[in-house]
Amino acid sequence: QVQLVESGGGLVQAGGSLRLSCAGSGRTFITDTIAWFRQAPGKEREFVAAHKFNSNITYSTYYVPSVRGRFTILRDTPKNTVYLQMNRLKPEDTAVYYCAAQDGSRSYDVREYYNYWGQGTQVIVSS
Repeated sequence: QVQLVESGGGLVQAGGSLRLSCAGSGRTFITDTIAWFRQAPGKEREFVAAHKFNSNITYSTYYVPSVRGRFTILRDTPKNTVYLQMNRLKPEDTAVYYCAAQDGSRSYDVREYYNYWGQGTQVIVSS
C-alpha cells in the first residue's frame, strides 16, 4: 500500500519557521515528482513547491511566486522523504499542507496529475 505521511505542522508566529516532512512508503519515489500543495479555509487547493525528476537524472525545483525565497523543497532519496523548509512565515501561509507524488512527467503544478496524496498537516501562522 502506497502512503505519504506528512508531519511538522503547527502554530508559529509571523516571521518564524517550520519544516514539514513527507515520508513515502510502499514504493520508491526516486523518479517521481513530489510536490507540496496547500488549502486555506474557503479556498481551492493550490500549488506551493515541487521537486521534479528530470530525464537526465537530475532534479529541478519549482515554487509559486508567493513563497519563492522563503520556502525550500528538499529531497532525501535514501529516506524516501521530501521536506518543505518554510522561513519568514506570514499569516497568509496559514493552510493545510499536503504532499503529493506523480509517477509521470506531467505539469508539476496541476493537482489532477498527482497519483498519491498525504492526509495533510495544519500550519497556522499568527500575526
